[in-house]
Amino acid sequence: MTDALDPAAMREHYRSTPLDEAELPAEPMEQFVQWFKDAAAGHLHEPNAMIVSTADAEGRPSSRTVLLKHFDDHGFVFYTNYDSRKGRELAANPHISLLFPWHPLTRQVIVTGTAARVGRDETAAYFRTRPHGSQLGAWASAQSSTIASREELVRRYEELATRYPPGEQVPVPPHWGGYRVTPETVEFWQGHENRLHDRLRYVRTPEAAEGWRVERLSP
Repeated sequence: MTDALDPAAMREHYRSTPLDEAELPAEPMEQFVQWFKDAAAGHLHEPNAMIVSTADAEGRPSSRTVLLKHFDDHGFVFYTNYDSRKGRELAANPHISLLFPWHPLTRQVIVTGTAARVGRDETAAYFRTRPHGSQLGAWASAQSSTIASREELVRRYEELATRYPPGEQVPVPPHWGGYRVTPETVEFWQGHENRLHDRLRYVRTPEAAEGWRVERLSP
């Protein structure tokens, strides 16, 4: 196997400014805003892309890439089909992990917490901002279910496109909506040379004055 195909031979030597506890804001979302701005300014492809990991009632995990659609002091929001695998798993087990893999910046953010559905008004407000085709797609795809062929999916979409042409309001699917992830921990990872990375993790705790304490993890 050539080095070009050998994962063990693929190495990056990170050179970054150290991440100092003394310079962190008291709230993790303030730090997230700073890094998210850096990711957007760095012209990363879809800086709002995150890996969402869930587990079923027996603890079997699954992961997929999902787009973050909103964040604020209350948490992180994404939208999906409630009957999808992640939707079914969250119904059985609300614990969740989010990973923002900002490789070009040698950074990543890892969030752990619990997910709960947002209100239908919030879901409807976001659904109305989606492109017409994406609205139809939310109806056409029975996400995560087995399908006989791509043609079947296209046929469903075309039927919906005929029923709801451009300009016609598409109703919000009852099986589709948002989740808000309330964080319990938020870890900021900054890569450094010699694998001496910085890992600073906010942990929610009622004892801390701001509701959070910060701890440094060994890389």
